[in-house]
Amino acid sequence: MKLVVVSAGLSVPSSTRLLGDRLAAALGRQAPAELQVVEVRDLAVEIAHHFTNGFPGRNLSAALDAVTAADGLIVVTPVFSASYSGLFKSFFDLLDKDALAGKPVLIAATGGTARHSLVLDHALRPLFSHLRAVVVPTGVYAASEDWGAEGLDDRIERAAGELAALMTDRPVSGPAKDGFTVVPFAEQLAALSPAADGHFGEKTVGVPPGLPR
Repeated sequence: MKLVVVSAGLSVPSSTRLLGDRLAAALGRQAPAELQVVEVRDLAVEIAHHFTNGFPGRNLSAALDAVTAADGLIVVTPVFSASYSGLFKSFFDLLDKDALAGKPVLIAATGGTARHSLVLDHALRPLFSHLRAVVVPTGVYAASEDWGAEGLDDRIERAAGELAALMTDRPVSGPAKDGFTVVPFAEQLAALSPAADGHFGEKTVGVPPGLPR
């Protein structure tokens, strides 16, 4: 299988590239794949020229071909003005309209604060859904304080596992690690139904221990 990481980090070294590398390493532990990294920063001039003259340069053409031929993608962007970077968007604007149709994609982003974590769902997920990619359920956002903190490694492993499952056409396995139990909706409704004595049941569903109802 071929895995392509598209990293839109602007600095060297880059936390965006670091997150992409960690996601790729996690996937490699679950489903070996041939890895190629596309650094969008290195293609900035060719991207601009493509928009003005309609022809991709040699490096940009090779990068677009690699993304089109990949069995799965990991895409990582820094957050600017609460959304993906313009350079990141410009790269994907140049792909053929059918290039990502049905292709598994893991979305990820980096930022200076956790306030921007919703970029995954309000910007990245709609973009790749529009391109008809199959976006894995778990996106990974890493704020500055997340590096070395608990939780990031678990999200990386879970997202990589979901991408590996789609790339190998196998079901996602493994227990949830977030500490919550999923209670069927019908059971939650039953807990709210009137008891025989006319009072509502006292069963509390879905409230973490130690918190008030």
